[in-house]
Amino acid sequence: MTVFIRRVFVLLVFAALLFACDKAPDFKNLDITGNKQFGNDFALPDTTGKVRTMADFKGRVVELFFGYTHCPDVCPTTLAELSQALQQLGDKAKDVQVLMVTVDPARDTALLLGQYVQAFNPSYIGLRPADDAQLEKVAKDFRVYYAKSAGKTPGDYTMDHTAASYVFDKDGKLRLFARDGQGVEPWVHDLKILTD
Repeated sequence: MTVFIRRVFVLLVFAALLFACDKAPDFKNLDITGNKQFGNDFALPDTTGKVRTMADFKGRVVELFFGYTHCPDVCPTTLAELSQALQQLGDKAKDVQVLMVTVDPARDTALLLGQYVQAFNPSYIGLRPADDAQLEKVAKDFRVYYAKSAGKTPGDYTMDHTAASYVFDKDGKLRLFARDGQGVEPWVHDLKILTD
């Protein structure tokens, strides 16, 4: 009887260890690991004209954000929160790459976009679709909404857009959908998990 009990005990411990190893991380943001509804790659020029894909960032956690330089609230807040999160990550910050895809390439020249994102953090990279078709494709792939909203004067407008980010792990797999306006702490928490 004792041999049977020992075998059952060993099997239970083994099962518990397997379960513990398989347990999903306790993310603060929405875990979309394995969700096939969203894109998992892109091919977009950065502000130097070099076409970037997820393969360029292998071994780093990638935060992909859609916005524009004239954004009055969401974009600067998100970029500032991410910069604060990177400061709090310390040495692990080198394992994170923030990318902002402009939804307003007509106004966001390569020079302007580059200066804008790097004003928040020198490591940030701006991505600028070459034309409307390229913007439409990446927006469709990632299920991002964007639309021009007329301002009070001719030529003055804002861009309505999805206020969320996508986070990829070091292997280039899409892991998180991060909503806007959560503050710095959820970023720090989740990026620590993904950079370990």
